[in-house]
Amino acid sequence: MKKYTLLVLVILLNLQLHAQQFDKQSDRGARGLVPENTVAGMLRALDLGATTIGMNVVISKDNLVVLSHEPYFNNEISLTPAGKDIPLADEKKYNLYHMDYAEIRQFDVGSKFHKRFPGQQKFKAHKPLLTEVIDSVEAYVKLHKLPKPNYAIEIKTIRKGDGEFHPEPAEFSELVMGVINSKKIAKRTIVQAFDVRCLQYVHEKYPKMKTDLMIDEKEDFENNIQALGFNPTVYSPYSVLVGKGLVERCHAAGVKIIPWTVNSLKEMNYLVGLGVDGIITDYPNLFQSLELPEQPAKSKR
Repeated sequence: MKKYTLLVLVILLNLQLHAQQFDKQSDRGARGLVPENTVAGMLRALDLGATTIGMNVVISKDNLVVLSHEPYFNNEISLTPAGKDIPLADEKKYNLYHMDYAEIRQFDVGSKFHKRFPGQQKFKAHKPLLTEVIDSVEAYVKLHKLPKPNYAIEIKTIRKGDGEFHPEPAEFSELVMGVINSKKIAKRTIVQAFDVRCLQYVHEKYPKMKTDLMIDEKEDFENNIQALGFNPTVYSPYSVLVGKGLVERCHAAGVKIIPWTVNSLKEMNYLVGLGVDGIITDYPNLFQSLELPEQPAKSKR
């Protein structure tokens, strides 16, 4: 009987630990609800209970770290300073790496109707600096007495983009780490990338820094880890690539698995059932209905 009681207690403690540590990560702020990679998006995610706020960063001509998913003005969400649309064929001509931040800030990335997110709130917004986002978030949680969040910062490179759309990986990574360290948020930050070169640099120069390998193609876990050269803190595959076997291989290697981008409650609950360690979503409001393992009731003694 004592062994049975001990086993039950261990199971309950594990369930409680999983519920407490489960990473509710918002994508690009709260992209399904608010314009992506904006200060307002990050604050909305906090209000909705996200434990980690996710964002993408690129570099301006004057070497400032800017929130943006692409290193250019995506025609789908951007308007020129004059309020004009940017044609799809011309969007890469609006290369952020060729613009000083003062110019970048003049573009509107919040007013244009988003066809893939029709319920997204619309208002005029700019691409903020990473420093602006961190300052705004830290002030907001202090004012509203919210828990301090974690930051998931993705270093966003594109294929064959070195020197044209962004710096070489070492310089890019160093600029991002400079902001993280200057704002003293390293312990609450994980650096994400699809580009293994960025993670390799961060791991070598800042070995205590948490890293997250992002994956968008079907490839064996072991092959991806071998290409990276070390076990990252987190492995983040495209959600359709996740099965029970992959979850088990990640955990056997001591690596957490947090898939992206999961935008339905049904899929979220399915992945929770597989044992994932967190979820990345455009809709952090869904976290409120997520079926995480129940925490055991506290003893009244």
